Parts: sequence; C-alpha cells; structure tokens
Amino acid sequence: MTAGGGGGAGGVTSGKKRQRSGSYSRLSSTIGIIDSSRPDNTLTERTQKTSGIRRTASHTFIAPSSSAAVSRGFNDSATADVVLRLFVDQLPLFDTDDSESISAVDSDQSDVQIYLHSDVLCRSKYFATLVSDRWQKESNDVDSGNSSRIFRLNLGVPATPGSIDHHLAVLQLLYTNDFSTTIHNVSVALCLLPVALELIFEDCIKACVRFLEAVPWAEDEERKILSIVPLLSKEESQELLARVSIDKIDSSEQMLHGLILSALHNHPNMAFAKAFVAKLLRDFSSKEAAKRVLDGAFQSSLKIVKESLEEYSSPDFRGDHNEIEAIQRLNLHTAMTNGRHLVWLVERMIELRVADTAVQEWSNQAAFTADLLRALRDDAWRNIVPGLPAVVLRCTCKLSNAVATGTILATRQVRMKIVKDWLPVLILCKDYATPMMPSHKTIYVELEDTFLRIISTLPLSDAQELLQQCLSFSTRNVEDCPHLISAFTTWFRRANRFPLPDM
Repeated sequence: MTAGGGGGAGGVTSGKKRQRSGSYSRLSSTIGIIDSSRPDNTLTERTQKTSGIRRTASHTFIAPSSSAAVSRGFNDSATADVVLRLFVDQLPLFDTDDSESISAVDSDQSDVQIYLHSDVLCRSKYFATLVSDRWQKESNDVDSGNSSRIFRLNLGVPATPGSIDHHLAVLQLLYTNDFSTTIHNVSVALCLLPVALELIFEDCIKACVRFLEAVPWAEDEERKILSIVPLLSKEESQELLARVSIDKIDSSEQMLHGLILSALHNHPNMAFAKAFVAKLLRDFSSKEAAKRVLDGAFQSSLKIVKESLEEYSSPDFRGDHNEIEAIQRLNLHTAMTNGRHLVWLVERMIELRVADTAVQEWSNQAAFTADLLRALRDDAWRNIVPGLPAVVLRCTCKLSNAVATGTILATRQVRMKIVKDWLPVLILCKDYATPMMPSHKTIYVELEDTFLRIISTLPLSDAQELLQQCLSFSTRNVEDCPHLISAFTTWFRRANRFPLPDM
C-alpha cells in the first residue's frame, strides 16, 4: 500500500470493502511484518545506540523526542514495553501510478526504532490483535533480561516517498485525541489514511475521512481519494462518493436542461449566461445527451410560440377593449420572447450538428405558419413587436441553410415541406412588412437564396410548382436578383434535356 494513497484511478473501482471487525481479515495481507529471527543481542545493541527516533532530514510529520518527554509519552524509552522497528521494504506490495518516482532509499536512512506502550497500541486493532495473540507465550520477541518484559516488533513499510514519516505520524497519533493539529490539509489526510487503514486505527480513519468530506479537492487528490474508497466501509465512503457520483442515470441531462432553462428565462445577465451554457454544450461529453436536452427545450419554446400566436390570431375570450388589448399584447410579447429563445437553441443545435429533429419539426408547421400569416396581416403587431417577422425568419433561415449545405441530411419530403410551408411567410414579410431595416433585408435575401438552393434538389415537377411562387423575389433591377435567375436557368436547362434512356 502506498502511503500517498496510490494510483490515478479515474473512478470508483469495485472491490470488497475493508473488514475491521470479527476476525480482522486484513491482518494476513497487511504491510506489517513480524520478524522474530533477530537475536536479542542485536536488539540490545540498537537500544543502546538509539536515544531517540532515528530519522532522515526528510521526516517532516513529527519532531524528534526531547529529553523532556512526557511520562508514558510517544518514544519514551524509560516506560515503554514495546520496541518497534520500522524499515523500508525494497519493493512496494501494491502497484502505484503516482507520478512521483519512487527513489532508492539507503538502508541506513530507512530503519527507525521507536519506543511505544502496549496499552496505547491497542487503539490500533492491528496491534491489539497482534499483542493479544503473542503476549500469552514466551518467545524470542520478549527481552526477559529486564525486570519488565519488552516486546519487540518489526514493521515493514512500502518503499514510497515519505512512507516512514507517514507511519511515524500515525503511531504518534495513537497518543492523542487531537487529530486536527496534524490532519490540516488534504495531502496529509491522504498520506495518513492508508496507514491508518493498514493498522486499523479507527479514530484516525474517521478523522481523515471527516476532513476529506469537508474540504475541496484538486483533481489529482480526487483520483487518490477514489482509489482509497474501496478500502472504506459503505458508511465511511458514502459522503465521499456522493460528491463525485450520483445514483440517477440521467442526472447530467437534468443538470444541463436546468442550465438551459435558467439561461433562457431566469438569469439577469442573459447574454453572458447563454455564452457560458453554449460552451458547456460544446464540451459536453455525450452528443446524444446534448441532443435530447436541446430537442426538449426546442419543443417547449416552439409550443409556447405556437400557442401564443394561435391565441392572438384566433382569440377566444371576452372582455372590455382594454383587457382584450392587454391580453393580445401579452400574447405577442410571449411569442417574441420565446422566438428569440428558439433562435439561440437552433444555433446550438446546428453548431453541434444535432438539428435533424428540429428541421423535421419546422417543416411540418402548416397550422403555425397559417396563424403567423393571420397575425402579420394585422397591423397591431407593428407597434408591439416589430421584430417578430425577423426572429421567426431567422429560425427558418438557419434551419433551411443547414439543409441546403448538407449539415443536416433531410429527406425529399422534409426539403419540400420546409419550403412549401415557409415560403408564403417569407413573401408576406417581404411584401407587406414595415420598411426593411438593412439587417432584415439581409435575412430576406439569404432565405430566398437558401430556398432556391433547396428547390434545386427537388424533382422538376415539385421545383416547377415552388419556383412559380418565387417570382416575387424579383426586383426592379434584374441584376439585383442573380439567385433567382440562376434557379430558373437551372430548371429550364434540366427540363429541356432529352429524356435519358432506360437503364
């Protein structure tokens, strides 16, 4: 087990949760090694040579013992009944993907001896089980030459950076209930938690987990946390997992749908919110999910526009003049507002190349275009929503252009219907609308050209019917309508071609 929490796992790995009760099954696979092969005189020599913790300059988690050590404190040789040797194994027992390379550790710098107390060590279930099993019998692990028995243990630690430090820090925490002083950032918690799990030190485990639950994580820290989660119990990992995963399969779509609705309807800085959501849509991992969300928002806005224009063009209410006028103004404003939403949604759908459903829907709007024509023939809209024709035609132009350019591959029926249903609206807007602003004129000309290009993809009989309606595209100066001339020229050239022989 690496002291830094190990790998760069991108998600929660499956595996059996750690067992820390009953038979303590983790003891058989722990890093800890009990070594009774060292003779007693070797222990005596090491004890005489070591007045404090042998450590390298890199040991940063705890300070060396001082001459003023508290009675029965950590590393108090005068009262200790356990001598623990920490040493670095040459090879870690677990693989690690940590980007920090594992440095070769000189043997003289990787061997630490400390003095501990068996009753304190029992806070660790690992040591509690170990001592209870072996304390019952005389063995070479007990220095019987002293007036009181001294228990000798060896614990191997992984050959990873800081491993000795991390074990020393956890061992020192056995002597205190104040974990907050030591566990003060995510890096420390991630270093200590694997050791606490190894030694089954429940209080330290809880302290590390509580800290990790309460603070933000960097991306690399999140990966390390997810690699440790399988070792935690379900209760311990619940809050950690809740931050990075969710039970609902469609939660991402619900989140994206909510963001779109907020950007369109609720956010005060609508332009900034729309720009931000547009970026999220571009970067969204699932194109199909983005399509479903956009299709739903498109259908919702289109329904509101259609219902508003239907109520405006065929009112079904009674009241005095002022009430009726207020309701009609509201209907037009509602249609205008949601028409703008439609333009933005269509732009996002075309950008992501997921506008095929919107094209089909827009090509099947005979009732909607009929209501729109009735509304536009009434002069009332001119003073209420003068930009309404441009908004509706902008949607039509963008969807039609996606068809004409092949961005959306539409069937013959769809190509035919989108021109047939929307051509009368274009003609009415151009002929009867208020004097065109330069931007409106650009929309009209662009949509004319787009319709003519779509007509060129249809069979000659269908094209003949539609081209006759396009005669209104002509202007006083024939040179101003080259798109119309080109369309008729193409049709006549094809119509005058000799029939092709049967194949």
